[in-house]
Amino acid sequence: MKNKLFFVSLVAILLVMVAGCAPNSVVKINTPVPDTQAGTPAPNGQINIPGVSFQIYIPGVNSLVNSPDARGNVAGILLGIWHGIISPVTLVWSFINPNVQMYEVHNNGNQYNLGFLVGIAIVFIILGALLGSGRR
Repeated sequence: MKNKLFFVSLVAILLVMVAGCAPNSVVKINTPVPDTQAGTPAPNGQINIPGVSFQIYIPGVNSLVNSPDARGNVAGILLGIWHGIISPVTLVWSFINPNVQMYEVHNNGNQYNLGFLVGIAIVFIILGALLGSGRR
């Protein structure tokens, strides 16, 4: 059981490290700007911690919500669930093929988002049931 937990933790840490080293990730090492207090976000979304500066922004507006894709489809809650379930596979595949995306931008908004999160939750529930089945 400890080996499984160690392996899952190691994979999770490696995925976070790989995501942090993505081509467009922004982490700058510099001296803090004196006009903002350390650890508080500046108006431009920058957080200054002594020795490190992070750019933090909220996600932008998806201008393609409720607009059909090339085949005339708009993803709904069921496709959101499916995309959430296959998200670990598409994450790994997106490192190999940059044309593969985890998230469908031609969606119907909140319903697709809910389905995507439910799909991810299903993956964690299944993994928890499989990894926790040996515990008694």
